[in-house]
Amino acid sequence: MTIDVATRRTAQAEAASKPVPEIAKVGVVGAGQMGNGIAHVCALAGLAVTLTDVRAEAIEKAMATMRGNMDRQIKRNLIKPEDKDAALARIATATDLTALGDCDFVVEAATENEEVKRSIYKALCPHLKPSAMVASNTSSISITRLGASTDRPEKFIGMHFMNPVPVMKLVELIRGIATDEPTFQAVHALALKLGKITAVSEDFPAFIVNRILVPMINEAVYTLYEGVGSVTAIDTAMRLGANHPMGPLELADFIGLDTCLAIMNVLYDGLSDSKYRPCPLLVKYVEAGWLGRKAGKGFYDYSVDPPRPTR
Repeated sequence: MTIDVATRRTAQAEAASKPVPEIAKVGVVGAGQMGNGIAHVCALAGLAVTLTDVRAEAIEKAMATMRGNMDRQIKRNLIKPEDKDAALARIATATDLTALGDCDFVVEAATENEEVKRSIYKALCPHLKPSAMVASNTSSISITRLGASTDRPEKFIGMHFMNPVPVMKLVELIRGIATDEPTFQAVHALALKLGKITAVSEDFPAFIVNRILVPMINEAVYTLYEGVGSVTAIDTAMRLGANHPMGPLELADFIGLDTCLAIMNVLYDGLSDSKYRPCPLLVKYVEAGWLGRKAGKGFYDYSVDPPRPTR
């Protein structure tokens, strides 16, 4: 795949005369770990937010998580109590996508499954105003392909936040082949408004961060699978030997083993290279429902303190 730099520069030059759309109201689809983090940072940045999820209990949990995370920010003197109150007041919630009809920009933060995302866009787009832009928080799936499943591929973009969203500074921005320059500029401006630093990636499987990170995690699982080292030895080796803040197996549990497997499958299918083959042990853990911290068990058992390795 080659990028036509001259064509892109021409398009950028032509778009320079067009006004950059203003984003004042943000919709978030999915109130899970990523969705509530995106709502959190948008509301703190002064934007009106509508957070949606099909499950009312997920929304209640998300609001509780945001309150707790903002309390921690207050204790660290990162925000003031009045900032928290104002931010939470800016967040509306709904279980129906019709509530997003007046949003300028909607971020989909659903599970890393292409068919799920496509079904969301099919249900979402008829309710949006024509000028509304749409982004996916996907960490690996083709933005071009996702955008093509909407009624507005030129207004569709990848906006990949890192987890946990309120803490991590990076946002990957990914243009699809049809993404227009005003959309890119508007979303870039939004990222800066949220206090984030952007890295622009071309639309290749897993983009930049996960193209590098998740194969490392998969190799750590192979190291465990082949008996080279124990869970403790592998994580200790990488924390102390490579100065990583978390060992790769601990990090896999934090990300979610199902997400790690989904990304490896995107890489394996998209690049057709055997070096991206998911480790059979990773597949087994996912099949067992041992998905990491969110399930209470992965490479560590989180029912005990401190967490105990499961192998």
